[in-house]
Amino acid sequence: MKHTLSAALVGATLLAASQGAFARDLVKIDGSSTVFPITEAMAEEFQIAEKGKTMVTVGISGTGGGFKKFCRGETDISNASRPIKDSERKLCAENGIEFIELPAALDALTVVINPKNDWVKHLNVEDLKKAWEPAAQGKVMTWKQMNPAFPDRPLKLFGPGTDSGTYDYFLEAIVEGKSSRGDFTASEDDNIIVQGVSNDVDALGFFGLAYYEENQGKLKAVPISWKGSEPVEPSVDNAKNATYQPLSRPIFIYVNKKSADEKPHVERFVNFYTSLEHAPALVKEVGYVPLPDKAYKLAQENFKQRRTGSVFHGAEVGVGIEELLARTPK
Repeated sequence: MKHTLSAALVGATLLAASQGAFARDLVKIDGSSTVFPITEAMAEEFQIAEKGKTMVTVGISGTGGGFKKFCRGETDISNASRPIKDSERKLCAENGIEFIELPAALDALTVVINPKNDWVKHLNVEDLKKAWEPAAQGKVMTWKQMNPAFPDRPLKLFGPGTDSGTYDYFLEAIVEGKSSRGDFTASEDDNIIVQGVSNDVDALGFFGLAYYEENQGKLKAVPISWKGSEPVEPSVDNAKNATYQPLSRPIFIYVNKKSADEKPHVERFVNFYTSLEHAPALVKEVGYVPLPDKAYKLAQENFKQRRTGSVFHGAEVGVGIEELLARTPK
């Protein structure tokens, strides 16, 4: 059962309302719209398993917006489609928030075009950089300006908003910087991007693999070539075997250590979220790539030992999940 974002949100809201009269414990989550479908599915199944004892609320304010709330101590868990930034770590530290960084799944950030686009067979990272870098604003306005092999048609760009971890990761992987052109249609709701690209033959956009798979009838995914490689399509298998680069990435949940220590229902939810019994099937069900079994076991051990901090050293692209989990958080 695959959910659209809006349907999932409605489902979560109705479930919470139906259980609200009986719930004694609350798990508060906010953050990434990319991670939301996974966490929403986990929340639904966990609430059923808890038989009404615990209610889980899941908000969508983007990775950056989620970290702002998390680092102020307003949530127990933050969904994140990129690693925590140094500025966010500083905010957490200032507020006495220790966090445990846990991978939730793998994702293949997917570049999409309109199905009637008949001139794009694949794109190079260089093409994408030329279209999205800050210097492109007001200058690279046609497909031909992005790549001379393409027709002289308007280039209409759609992407996540600047509070999105997907936006941040795309910049690091493609533009190799912290900013992009500003003259594109931005939205924290990936369904808006779906609508924009599916309704305009000249459009190009990007978001997580799950949203493409949910809307395959309306969109066409673009194979990507990196560093002279053969173009590779975004897919579950290509994310898992790390051939789809540089746009394959882990996505995360961050757990407030105090919440895990002092709220048994938060600890139970995180154990449920990372268990081999539940996680791989639910992650796959909503269109993402499950972690390797070894990675789930490492994540469970990191949570059990309450290993706080992040394994990332600044912005990193193309690093394997098992390598990351084997590092010591700092």
